[in-house]
Amino acid sequence: MSEGHTGGPASFGDRLASAMRERSPLCVGIDPHATTLAAWGLGRDEQGLTAFGAALVDAAAGRAAIVKPQIAFFEAAGVAGYRALDATIRRARDAGLLVVADVKRGDIGSTGDDYALAWLARDGPFAADAMTVSPYLGYGSLSGTVDVARRNGAGVFVLAATSNPEARVLQTAVLAEGPRAGRSVAAGIVLDVADDNRAAGEQALGDVGLVLGATLHLDDFGIDADAIGTAPVLAPGFGAQGARIEDLRALYGARAEQVLVSESRGLLTDGPDGVAALVSDRADRIRAALGAAA
Repeated sequence: MSEGHTGGPASFGDRLASAMRERSPLCVGIDPHATTLAAWGLGRDEQGLTAFGAALVDAAAGRAAIVKPQIAFFEAAGVAGYRALDATIRRARDAGLLVVADVKRGDIGSTGDDYALAWLARDGPFAADAMTVSPYLGYGSLSGTVDVARRNGAGVFVLAATSNPEARVLQTAVLAEGPRAGRSVAAGIVLDVADDNRAAGEQALGDVGLVLGATLHLDDFGIDADAIGTAPVLAPGFGAQGARIEDLRALYGARAEQVLVSESRGLLTDGPDGVAALVSDRADRIRAALGAAA
């Protein structure tokens, strides 16, 4: 991990901005689902999971800004899965890729702090560059997690508007009290993240990002794209789930350059030998989509 101008670790937001600029704003999901492993002739064991992770990392290297291992698929294999995850993260780091651990943690006090230390501490067991977190114990419950992340030059991506239909009734509910009263739950989270990044000082991208599903219309959730501020946006839903790279600007407006286009299943259709070509295709299409109306 590179050093910042103060002698501490360089901020996650600055490192992410550089990676997106130098390679592409593509996030390659590493999702070793049991069905995919079987189709690739791999077992749900340390050897199979490690081989799967290696194939995705090698395809992403030099082409994508970041990779996103879905921790549940590793965790399902127990200790062997965590050994494979460790190998995958190390391989990604050696390849110059950033890593966001898709763990969706969220808890209060010291429990939340230790989740963050486990995944984000520079000398911790996993040392990912960022992790996904849930704000549904109240955004303030994430303050310790964000502090741990920033001290370690890492970041967090906060779930705000997700594509699963069960979430809509909660995320579009209108807040009855507090400083965000009258806004939707999702819109309130977006504003909290923007304020958090603003308070931390000027950066091209903040250390606190948002998860905003690409299959959604932000307006339906009461979210104004301009309110995102400097938050990087992790946008799942491209490829197999139906979102189109060509619609980036229509979906995210002036914040389109801050979006990490996240795809996983759609990159696996041609087997392990075809992943690199599909990753290159997606990176080229993202550059074209952002350049066409710049």
